[in-house]
Amino acid sequence: MRRIIVGISGASGVQLGVAVLRALHDVDDVETHLVVSKGAMVILDRECDVTLSEVEAMADVVHSNQDLAASISSGSFRTDGMIVAPCSMKSLSAIVNAYDDDLLVRAADVCRKEGRKVVLVPREMPLNQAYLRNLLRAADDGYVICPPMLTFYNGAETTDEQVEHVVGKVLMQFEIDYELFRPWEG
Repeated sequence: MRRIIVGISGASGVQLGVAVLRALHDVDDVETHLVVSKGAMVILDRECDVTLSEVEAMADVVHSNQDLAASISSGSFRTDGMIVAPCSMKSLSAIVNAYDDDLLVRAADVCRKEGRKVVLVPREMPLNQAYLRNLLRAADDGYVICPPMLTFYNGAETTDEQVEHVVGKVLMQFEIDYELFRPWEG
């Protein structure tokens, strides 16, 4: 059984994290651990047609973002890595500075210190120099940066299809096939 932590932080686009969690929920050999920031809870209520309870029901294990003693805060708790979708610029800054003030950031920090994959899905536009520096630092530190870029080669006609493409690209980082992903076929 693989374990993947899904962190949803407080940036517009929380539906990206919901879509990742929904996709992983359908993978038989993946156990998901969910942590949602306080900001994400506010945005979830404003932007999505699902409740926090419905999102939490998609996860195998739900952790409070304030619980710094949770299993995912320790390197001895084995996981295959973490996905932070969306990754707010506040969370990005905390992650690159190892400012482990909440569980989402601590879990990302622990995954990297243990050599595990962490995929960040940054959600901000435009990007100022501080954001770009932090993204570069994250990449230099081994984090995978997977921004939710629009794609056109896949024939996506709706926002939902664009989200599915991002989900597919994120899951590819963990070698998980996603049936709604349409790859480039040359």
